[in-house]
Order: sequence, then C-alpha cells, then structure tokens
Amino acid sequence: MHPLVQPGPELTADELVRYDRQLLMPELGVEGQRRLKAARVLVVGAGGLGSPVLAYLAAAGVGTIGVIDADRVDTTNLHRQIIHSTQAVGTAKVDSAAARMAALNPLVTVIAHDEAFTATNAAAVVDGYDLVVDGTDNFAARYLVNDACVLAGKPAVWASILRSDGQVSVFWAGHGPCYRCVFPTPPAAGEIPSCAEGGVLGVLPGVIGTVQATEAMKLITGMGEPLLGRLLIHDALTQQWQTLPVAADPDCPICGEDARIGEVRAITGTTDAAQEAGISVRELRQLLAEREAGRQEFALVDLREPAEVAVSQIEGSITVPKSLLDSEEAALPAGRLVLYCRSGARSAAVLQRLRRAGRTDVEHLEGGILGWQHAAGTDRP
Repeated sequence: MHPLVQPGPELTADELVRYDRQLLMPELGVEGQRRLKAARVLVVGAGGLGSPVLAYLAAAGVGTIGVIDADRVDTTNLHRQIIHSTQAVGTAKVDSAAARMAALNPLVTVIAHDEAFTATNAAAVVDGYDLVVDGTDNFAARYLVNDACVLAGKPAVWASILRSDGQVSVFWAGHGPCYRCVFPTPPAAGEIPSCAEGGVLGVLPGVIGTVQATEAMKLITGMGEPLLGRLLIHDALTQQWQTLPVAADPDCPICGEDARIGEVRAITGTTDAAQEAGISVRELRQLLAEREAGRQEFALVDLREPAEVAVSQIEGSITVPKSLLDSEEAALPAGRLVLYCRSGARSAAVLQRLRRAGRTDVEHLEGGILGWQHAAGTDRP
C-alpha cells in the first residue's frame, strides 16, 4: 500500500525527542513521522471509539486532527469515553477532547467542529482532511461518513461496538469495498439496539478504538497491511479475534459500476430515530395525574429488560420486556397503552408493529426513560 500522505517539514528537535521510540521502528522512521506530521485526520464522534483514537493520534504526532460532535459530556459517558473527565460534564465533547489532546501533545493542531455530522455539512467537512475515522454510534451517521468519503475518494476507518463485541475495517472505494458494499441496507427501526439501549463493556471502545488509530497510522505512512477487504471481529468475553474477507459489490449504489448515488443524503428508517411520533414527558405526567385522579385508564408499559428496570423505573409502570414480546413468551394487556423503553427506539418499534396489526389505542414516550429523567434533572440511567 502506498503512503496516503506525502512527508511534511523536517522534524524539530522537540519532535525528535518526543517521538524517539516511534522513530526507531524501521517501518516508520523519520520519513514516516514526517508523513504523520503532514497528515490531516477527521474523527467523527468524540465518544467511546473517538476517545482512544483522538488520544493516540495526538500522542503519535498526527499534525492536524479534526473532531466533529455536537454532544455534551454526560456522566453516563465516563465509564468508557476516557478522553473526558468528571469536570468536563456538561461541556461540549469537542472542547473537552481538544483540551485533553493539547495536554497530551501541544505540537499538534486540533480543529473542533462543535456540530452534528449531517448530510448538509458532511461533504464540506470531509473535504478538508486526508482520511476519516468513523467513531459514530448509529447507522444513519455511518452511511453519511461512508458516502462522503466515497464521493471524495478518501478512506474511512470504520468500527462498531455493542455490549462485548466489536468490528473494525477500512473502507475505501476503488481500493476495496465501501461500507455500503458490506452493509447495503440499514436495519429496520428497533432491530438492532444502540449502546444506549443494549449497553457496552467500558473497556471495549479502548480495544477497538486503538485498532482504528493503528489503521489510520498505517494508511498515512504506508506501514504494514491495512484492513482493506477484511473485517476484523472481536469477542471480548472469549478474547477471540477473527478476520472475514469482504469484497466490493459491483452493484453498490455509490461505488459500483452503475452508481446511482451522486451526493451525500440523509438515511432514514434505521434504529437511530423513532419513526412514530409519541407523547412528550409533559403529556405523560398529565396522563399519570389524571389516572391517579380516576379520570384516565391506561397501562404504562416498560419494555426494558429486568436488569435495566432494577436501576430505575417510572412509578406506576408494569414490565413487559420487548425480548419476551418478540419471542411470543409474553403479551401486552388489552386496553389503552403507553409504552416506553430507554431511549424510545424499542417502544417505537413495538408501536409500529401494533399499529400494523390494527391497534390504535397505543402510544409511546418520546425519548424513553432517558428523556423522562432529563426533564427531572437527573442523569441516572
């Protein structure tokens, strides 16, 4: 693989000292370090995956690192998003990350994009960088990253994590498959849980994110063999790794022979947003008050698993886990229902299913229990 980036200026005395152990590697050397110095890398997401990627790329001397994220640091992030501190709770993730990176290595330049990565800005943001590291946590954003990179002719170092499992690959149309070649269609709403719904082992983003950082450095310098055409899969509970071959799809709608996608556009119908409108926290509170007064009759149904319910639950709920509904081991009660889960994805999926079956007496809580707790001023999960 040819190096992605041409060597930059000669290394300064400070840089020679700082990167001494790296410079000793024959595969890298001074020239490779100069390539890192000249490189411009965009990291999409300053969360679990982005944390180790940003820290290690900064420490390694990547000259310009952009980070784009519109989120604020939350207490529930801290068990895995190690670039942020307790003191940073409530601040912009990009600012928190930039401050930590500057403390790690003041010789690199950090560009903080305090905004969401969207179909509107994706092409313009990606245009300013040599490669992109995808640290997003939802399908809609992954397709956006892929499409922006394909249309710009740039590689994307992708990864995905859930619970104790992780996957990593390098997608680069023209050199191997793109993300759409391997994952041609997004899953239906509620089909695959997000980390907010399904949980994630705190150390897993560190394991997978450092692989992403390694792949970025390999692409920049030409070291080794990147994960082009290979999908690396990790099971943290058995501590096993396996590699699966993946190939470009000649019928891919964006990089295939008859490509049909010529611009970055938003992806809909994924697990990332409830597709059914629901009731607000305020409306649910009113309903609960009216039920207490005997003016309303409905069941408030918690679709989460017992382990989630043990942490917190909206008072007055009954528990019917979605997993039991899916396996037909449980059924919902008759009459009017208000469903909720953690973030709204599972309840939206069940609502869609019930509406298709003809039930019109069912609603769901937008934002789930997270929205309920946010309105109450608590960040308990």
